[in-house]
Amino acid sequence: MYELLVSGGLLADPERGTTEPGDLAVHEGRIAATGAPGSLQGRETLDADGLLVTPGLIDLHTHVYADRTGLGVDADAVGVRQGVTTVVDAGSCGSDDWPHFRDHVVAGAVTRVLSWLNISRHGLVRGHRELAGGARDIDTAGTSAVLAAHRGTVRGIKVRMSRSVLGGSGLAPLRTAKETAGAHGLPVMVHVGNEPPALADVLDLLGHGDVVTHAFHGKDGGLFGPAGLLPEAGAAVERGVRFDVGHGSASFAFRTAERALEAGIRPYTASTDLHCRNVDGPVHSLTSTLSKLLALGMPLTEVLACATTRAARVLGLDGELGTLRTGAAADLSLLRLREAPVTFTDATGERREGRRSLVPYAVVRAGVPYPVRQDAPPASPTTARPTTPTGEPAG
Repeated sequence: MYELLVSGGLLADPERGTTEPGDLAVHEGRIAATGAPGSLQGRETLDADGLLVTPGLIDLHTHVYADRTGLGVDADAVGVRQGVTTVVDAGSCGSDDWPHFRDHVVAGAVTRVLSWLNISRHGLVRGHRELAGGARDIDTAGTSAVLAAHRGTVRGIKVRMSRSVLGGSGLAPLRTAKETAGAHGLPVMVHVGNEPPALADVLDLLGHGDVVTHAFHGKDGGLFGPAGLLPEAGAAVERGVRFDVGHGSASFAFRTAERALEAGIRPYTASTDLHCRNVDGPVHSLTSTLSKLLALGMPLTEVLACATTRAARVLGLDGELGTLRTGAAADLSLLRLREAPVTFTDATGERREGRRSLVPYAVVRAGVPYPVRQDAPPASPTTARPTTPTGEPAG
């Protein structure tokens, strides 16, 4: 008799590329078993009838440092309350503010909060030109100390490579980030946007496991030049560089994504870059971003993999997160695949019509279920559980 049984849903397994009826059992915060419908028993039952049961969604690029940055949003507001079990803060915090971020954001959230530590010692605490001061904005010893001491939470280094951030620093911060992360066996996540530096030069410095976020933006200097797809982009993919959506307020364009798909360049991961200025649009949520990829014709299991299996692999946590394997962390997302016409808007204001969308219904986080929408019936196990981290109705 397991602690919790998630019953009646479709187990959507991105690793196997399958979606099939089945039950899933949870015990002591771990996935204990999966089986055919009706084959397992639990002291509590979470009814997943009509829902997809997926590994817990992972948002690889968010900004959840609300206390000390102008962009931050509450981690649980864009995490468990939106159907997402893990959020990764992408450079809001640098080494100077790490203790505060750890104690006030990571420790206080029901959502699992991980970090891409900013190569700038200030992160975004002093504004959005965190590398314009050159070498004095980087404390490699302090950064390295955080990486060594907090490997469980800090999964790599974030560096923003666009002219609005860098001042005259050029490629030097990226080289420092690569050297520092590499010394700890960690990847870098690189924000790309307005040149300089040129995207081709940035890509040439990246290797297997590194992440390019905002890869499908619609600005000048992106994946496509006058002659078509940059040869450096194809070469980067061949080396194992991962291209991430990183939707944001100005960093995802349907036209760019469509051209990339036609050229054989597919999103490896799909994140939001959620912050307080785009959570009410155009981004809204991770499930909205995933639904936009469905509208572009990507298969459901691949879209789910972009925010589960592949995201966990980027973080070095495959087998622990992003999977329905027995023994993995019992982080699950319960989603309704709504079949109805829907209009999506990208970061340029362009629209696309879709026929399907993913709607969050509930999560199981570390073995505990939480409903995530006010307009959906509550996810009610047979024994009462808290509805949200605050005990208030989810929203």
